[in-house]
Amino acid sequence: MRFALICHDKPGALQTRLENRAAHLAHIEASGVVEQAGPFLDEAGQMCGSLVILGVGSRAEAEAWAAADPYAKAGLFSDVTIQEWKRVIGG
Repeated sequence: MRFALICHDKPGALQTRLENRAAHLAHIEASGVVEQAGPFLDEAGQMCGSLVILGVGSRAEAEAWAAADPYAKAGLFSDVTIQEWKRVIGG
């Protein structure tokens, strides 16, 4: 199963994102379940959220991954949506 994590940063939280970026990327690497990921950008080109596509066995696994994300632990996000997702195009 695939799940999309759609995360929006709290306003003015760019510094929190930058301070936790290395740990977030290490979490992605160590977990082995992230198929695609990248930041959303605001009008000024600054990171303001995240899209993460997970390949996991259940919604519970996606929720656990999201809760363990250093960004989430740092309180970066104003909201997080976890939605099952079906890839149609792309490798």
